[in-house]
Amino acid sequence: MDNLNAISSWSGGKDSCLACYKAMQEGFKIKYLLNFISREYKRCCFHGVEAALIKLQSELIGIPLIQKEVTSDMQKYEDEFKSAVCQLKGKDIKAMVFGDIYLLEHEIWIERVCRDIGIFPVEPLWNKPVSEILTEFVDAGFKSIVVSARADKFDKDFVGREVTKGFIEELSSRNICPCGENGEFHTLVIDGPIFKRPIRIMESASVLKEGFWKYWFLDIRKYN
Repeated sequence: MDNLNAISSWSGGKDSCLACYKAMQEGFKIKYLLNFISREYKRCCFHGVEAALIKLQSELIGIPLIQKEVTSDMQKYEDEFKSAVCQLKGKDIKAMVFGDIYLLEHEIWIERVCRDIGIFPVEPLWNKPVSEILTEFVDAGFKSIVVSARADKFDKDFVGREVTKGFIEELSSRNICPCGENGEFHTLVIDGPIFKRPIRIMESASVLKEGFWKYWFLDIRKYN
């Protein structure tokens, strides 16, 4: 592409972070991190992380953050997603980076929506082996912790754990994707080669919440 300015879809977790990092290595200039916050809970969708923690990530990475509130209704979410991207697309940006790995329905949705709004999707992790992705993430020097996990698959002690290469064997033996691509768990990146310094978690607790599935969430109460 002639214009390498891009937006990066940003959840605060390991996959979106690694995708952003790899896109930067490929020559893309990431102008904004785009993060979606639940209108109902005022926290990062799916991950359950408060908006201020995502803002701290942005400050430590040095890339401006755009946060938008969205609904849980899929059609309304699509409209809100398109609107948010279109507001940024006019600023000399022609590409958007995503951290999808192998879920075809996600890829189909992204391809269609990006085509509708005229932006080029960049998928640095697509179809790569999950073990390779996790290994690359850790070997690059990134650190992340589990901030939410399905209660039917994990106990409360799983949240708060640091993501390591040990996840590959441990979770694969339980037929769970080591990257949590099916929503089994979500993470928060707290350090890495693009961070000015680590995020320090000083106080947290595991909290059980019910929705479509029961999830354990890491309620991060004190950090800097």
